[in-house]
Amino acid sequence: MSAPSKKIALITGCSAGGVGAAFASVFAANPNYHVYATARNTSKIPQSLHETSSVTVLALDVTSSESIAAAIEAVRAKTGERMDVLINNAGAGWNAPALDADIQEARRVFDANFFGPLEVVKAFGPMLVNAHGCCVNNCSVGGVAGFPFGSIYSASKAALINAGEVWRHELAPLNVRVLTLVTGGIATKFLENLQPVDLPEGSYYAGIKDIIEKQEENISFAQEPEIFAQDLLRRVEAGQRGKKWVAGGASLMKWVHWLAPQCVIDRIFTEFKSFQKKLSAQHQQRMAEESKKVA
Repeated sequence: MSAPSKKIALITGCSAGGVGAAFASVFAANPNYHVYATARNTSKIPQSLHETSSVTVLALDVTSSESIAAAIEAVRAKTGERMDVLINNAGAGWNAPALDADIQEARRVFDANFFGPLEVVKAFGPMLVNAHGCCVNNCSVGGVAGFPFGSIYSASKAALINAGEVWRHELAPLNVRVLTLVTGGIATKFLENLQPVDLPEGSYYAGIKDIIEKQEENISFAQEPEIFAQDLLRRVEAGQRGKKWVAGGASLMKWVHWLAPQCVIDRIFTEFKSFQKKLSAQHQQRMAEESKKVA
């Protein structure tokens, strides 16, 4: 049982290799915190967290109402009706051209990245109110400036960013802070865990599948998860709230987004992604071949 004198922090998505595990380790190392490290599959949570006295490992699938309800009861049984810090970190990624998007898969991404966090906030909200706590939403720069073939992921993160800003106003009168992280590159296994690109037969994008897959291999300006986690702890302890651009490359993206005209942003996309010229050429060739068949 966590000591009542300690602050209670619950973190979703604490599987090994991800930023959630780093959050849990850093917060647990602070003597003022007891951490509930959660994941859909607790066997994927690092063994070091299982063995840490200031950590309670707990099963929590943010896309399951039953799992969320069970987690609430487990936490309430040990801590009462309070939660000092809630970190919405669990999420899912997926890349696909919009014309080839599997709608069920798109819904899965939105369930993990938006509806799940919404239900978690709704469920644990009264405990945050009782503690005058802090809700943290770990989002992505992709929610502000999406990249080609990531429209579903970007839209889901944009939803959480905007919802977080609204929640900030809704919860402020109840003495609950909301901190929304517009996060840049973090050196985790997130990209490695993305599902392989699966294009249907006849896809317009079949000829550039290699380009779609290549953009999943690398991420620029990646920051180490532990450094990111330490920065978050500092922000929480300092009483910060609102939207913060954090970690690898986020500050640069912030100024580009704020100051650059759309034509400049479009040019960056054109130069950074080589797919447009290649796709256009392949499409023209296909149209020419189809015209010959008709003739």
